[in-house]
Amino acid sequence: MQHWLRGRAAENKAQQWLQQQGLTPVTKNFNAKGGEIDLIMMDGSTLVFVEVRHRTQGTDTALASVDWRKQRRIIKAAQQYLQRQSTWPACRFDVIAMATDESPIWIKAAFDV
Repeated sequence: MQHWLRGRAAENKAQQWLQQQGLTPVTKNFNAKGGEIDLIMMDGSTLVFVEVRHRTQGTDTALASVDWRKQRRIIKAAQQYLQRQSTWPACRFDVIAMATDESPIWIKAAFDV
């Protein structure tokens, strides 16, 4: 349970940080069959699907944890999200890596379909 709470706290911190960078929140914790998207935000006219990865020490392991399997689950969830929308804007997949004692690392367009 504590792991889940730390994850949610990291997502909230990442959302606040991204808003400071100029992104606008759309929704968070979008659940779909086979996957979840932590944050969905707008960056200008681009819809951004954000995966937030948190580790207690070091952001390298957080970034490395977004392997091809995780990417595939995020892409499937994003496709399901888009099927529910009336229009399809330009999209990208970003990753925010966070460690307890470090500033977030934001990888824009970390992967694509």
